[in-house]
Amino acid sequence: MTAFFRGWFAVPLWQRVLGAMLIGVLLGLFWPAATSAIAFIGELFVRLIRMLVVPIVFISIASGVTALADPRKLGSVGARTVGLFAATTFCAVSIGMAVGLLLEPGNGAALGTAAPHALGEAKSLHDQLMGIVPVNIVQALVDGDMLAIIFFSMMLGFGVILAGEQGRPMANLLQSAGQALFHLVRIVMEMTPFGVLALIAKAVADNGVAVFANIGWLAVAVVAGVILQILLVHLPLIAFVARQPIRRFYRTIIDALAIAFSTASSAATLPVALRIALDDLRIAPGVAKTVLPIGASIGKDGTAMYVGLLSIFSLQAVGVTPDLPMLAIIMLTGALAAFGTAPIPSASLFMLAAVLASVGISPEQTALIVGFILPFDRLLDMTRTVASASANLTVTTVVARWEKAIEPEADGVKATV
Repeated sequence: MTAFFRGWFAVPLWQRVLGAMLIGVLLGLFWPAATSAIAFIGELFVRLIRMLVVPIVFISIASGVTALADPRKLGSVGARTVGLFAATTFCAVSIGMAVGLLLEPGNGAALGTAAPHALGEAKSLHDQLMGIVPVNIVQALVDGDMLAIIFFSMMLGFGVILAGEQGRPMANLLQSAGQALFHLVRIVMEMTPFGVLALIAKAVADNGVAVFANIGWLAVAVVAGVILQILLVHLPLIAFVARQPIRRFYRTIIDALAIAFSTASSAATLPVALRIALDDLRIAPGVAKTVLPIGASIGKDGTAMYVGLLSIFSLQAVGVTPDLPMLAIIMLTGALAAFGTAPIPSASLFMLAAVLASVGISPEQTALIVGFILPFDRLLDMTRTVASASANLTVTTVVARWEKAIEPEADGVKATV
């Protein structure tokens, strides 16, 4: 038994995850009745991940800010992080829209067969911006309001720095809590193969294979959008700005990409991304623990690409040909919607209401579109989350390069493809 466990843990996590995914697909196809018996494992895994999300974001950002120690450096890291994520997000929306216009996946979509799915009222831009500053931080923590939590965490860390010696006990407490949480994350991550097996088996058993024929073009468009975002945006940043060898970089972050694909959650990927950034990419804790949690909330390249693509898909499905002003509105509102999307599976689908409302699509039509896509969104979400995970680690590496916060052992001298 000891030899078995030793051999199990000797296999890299991503290989165990991929093996579990394959078993899950086979189980869902050939023994679907058994998936209901193990579905609770997937639900338990998702609950464990969600349990960690708020403390990870809160403690990681606050401790990361205090680790910077220099307020001027904090401002530099924050400004560069937000600016770079904004740039990659707008690129992602544009790529999603371009892929949608080229492949036209929405033409002929049978929306009449879909059951309308009720959506909440979309928040206005004013409400989204004002909501960043929490009135009650405890309520924000309970609700999982990520932008509000990030804002308060950064302010707390900044306050600890300005307090100087008197703030050192709080800084030590945050650093200690961060270390304890980091080890807790390692424990939870060992459940990933079992959770992934149960989640994939259930998804395949419920959806089967033939049901993807009607939505096949949308799936192709999502894959194309993710590939183009990585090739046209992330790779040039890694090669020419961060000056890191591309092959080595993606071999290093493959665990994070596998977790992103299997869980369809940027938040679930955060613990693994933190470990990779600190242990493998050897990025300074002050930068990694500040940039990565921010990226888990606002670094949504996959979401932005998907929102842009779905907006075009929706217009095609209802027979509307977009003009240039409409495309510009979709680009702007799509980027803002992606910034405010919660880092959990399928959250981006519900942000679609805000974008479609801005171009005149009625709530009834939007509900039909969401009802049409929702049964298939899990697998589509898994694919597009890979782009978000890649963006988060790419931006973190670039910011670390700018801040000279990469240790020499991992610092590439010349980028190679």
